Amino acid sequence: MFCKFVEVKKNASILFAAILASACTYNTEEDLYPTNDCNTLEMSLATDIIPILDNYSCNSCHSSTSNAGGVDLEGYTNLKIWIDNERLLGSIKQDGSASPMPKAAAKMAQCDIDKVEAWITQGAKNN
Repeated sequence: MFCKFVEVKKNASILFAAILASACTYNTEEDLYPTNDCNTLEMSLATDIIPILDNYSCNSCHSSTSNAGGVDLEGYTNLKIWIDNERLLGSIKQDGSASPMPKAAAKMAQCDIDKVEAWITQGAKNN
């Protein structure tokens, strides 16, 4: 009788452990409650896009004085060339359609890429 009691207790312990283990998840707070704090409405060249390009030092390599790869992003007219041929967005998205940028640095934050893409989609205005 004692052996049956120990066996039942052992089986109950295994069952309890299995239930407890199956209830565990490893989701992060971001997975459970995603937020999109990236505002891409009404993007402005002056207040949104230029600061992004400056933050990633785009003009340090792609300006009129140092136009690496023949790319000059300084000023709206020059920037618009690379928008119209879709290489600017391809470069920062690193989608394989153009040379990935920034070189020798981490990829731009997704929110910054989304802002540039939204600005282009919204007409790439000189605002």
